[in-house]
Amino acid sequence: MTRILIAGYQHETNTFAPSLADWAAFNTGEAFPAYVRGQAMVDQLTGVNIPIGGFIDQARRWQWELLPSAWAGASPSSYVTQDAFERIAQAILQDAQAAMAHGLDGIYLDLHGAAVAEHADDSEGELIARLRQLVGPAVPIVASLDLHANVTARMLRESDGLVSYRTYPHVDMAATGELAAQLMQRRLKLGRKEPLHVQRFPYLIALNAQSTWMAPAKEVYEQLIALDREHGAMLSFCMGFPASDFEECGPVIWAHGEQARMAVERLYASAGQPDLWRPEWLPAREAVSQALSLAAQHTAPVVLADTQDNPGAGGDSNTTGMLHALLQQGAGRQFPQQVALGLLYDPEAARMACEAGVGAQIECSLGKAVPIFSGGLSDPPLQGRFTVRAISDGRCRLLGPMMKGSTIQTGPSACLEIEGIYIAVASGKMQMLDRELFRAVGIHPEHMKIVVVKSSNHFRADFTPIASHVLVAKAPGPMAADPGDLPWKKLSPQTRTRP
Repeated sequence: MTRILIAGYQHETNTFAPSLADWAAFNTGEAFPAYVRGQAMVDQLTGVNIPIGGFIDQARRWQWELLPSAWAGASPSSYVTQDAFERIAQAILQDAQAAMAHGLDGIYLDLHGAAVAEHADDSEGELIARLRQLVGPAVPIVASLDLHANVTARMLRESDGLVSYRTYPHVDMAATGELAAQLMQRRLKLGRKEPLHVQRFPYLIALNAQSTWMAPAKEVYEQLIALDREHGAMLSFCMGFPASDFEECGPVIWAHGEQARMAVERLYASAGQPDLWRPEWLPAREAVSQALSLAAQHTAPVVLADTQDNPGAGGDSNTTGMLHALLQQGAGRQFPQQVALGLLYDPEAARMACEAGVGAQIECSLGKAVPIFSGGLSDPPLQGRFTVRAISDGRCRLLGPMMKGSTIQTGPSACLEIEGIYIAVASGKMQMLDRELFRAVGIHPEHMKIVVVKSSNHFRADFTPIASHVLVAKAPGPMAADPGDLPWKKLSPQTRTRP
């Protein structure tokens, strides 16, 4: 029976963000399952739309014997601490060493690909290299990657195969785990590494230009799948996470297979044109003004993305720029109780609301002024008198396509109302990628006229179907929508910060 060690390490590192990913962050998980080791990993992650869930399902169909090691994930933030990385790496290495004593046919890693540790810029490459040194050249190491991986030469060199998501929002995470299993099976059958070809882009792509729900990415990934079939390759295109300040940050296309070169060159010929990847953003006040005008003309809600405070990209989900813009333009007076914003991370306000109870009024300071990439601080907290409309323990089962079936915990949470505007306030950070996060505190987004989400693109999977329009707003926050606005120090001089 084929024996495969399985493990995972997931972190998307915004090196310009304010908060580190320490060991406690991986044990909390927040948007991810909490740190787990051994058989409990299989029990908890089977059937969940994450890559390791898909790999487990496929491996069971092929009757592989799975040797579960450790799986760790933490919400996007600044650097992974040295302590956290070493704890995770040592757990996986110890289990791999033990597995070698009884025969090991391969290692599968569920990685993000954009994790930067305090002491290792390419921390996934470091993990793969340590495993390679331990198990030698004969044991295949295959990994799945997030579409936002910053794929390095070391990751490609030390592994036998890498494959990435093909959707953003990432609705194909489990499917990518199945692709990784297929890549492992190909490697085991062949008995050696498949030919590899790689093409790196000379510029960064902003997150807001990357959605596969829209042009150009939609057409590019449709072509990728067609080229995969035509050339019998395992083709991947990572558009990169454009806020990880290290030399190899940036988009990469690669493929495994006998016709890998042809597949990569044909896809790059279509995808590599810089003019394709230039998104549009609106300042906060202009975005709200347009939303008010559109909302007056349409029944379905207008959805606004507060992209520069996206907790899925390193923000802390606590800035107030969009909230101030809504209040200054009287959004709640024009559409009373039909304007909503969330999730706003403020544990103290959430605690006060839960203690006061539904119907109570509380005086508090909501949100936080945080350091931003351009210098200075974001907008000030909102001081005011709020009505508590709903409270929750924060436990929520997601039903949208992005993480369907996952149960997350945002801690004590509440719906606060001020001047006709609903605010979903939580004690834990979570990107607004699923309507259930609003419903958990009694807000029904499909009944709103304007919905502000702290997200860049993941919200589109569950919110676009109910929206009349989607606008992207640039309120002051820690995550630069435009990579050219960031103070890069380590990025390769051959890589432009804009297309």
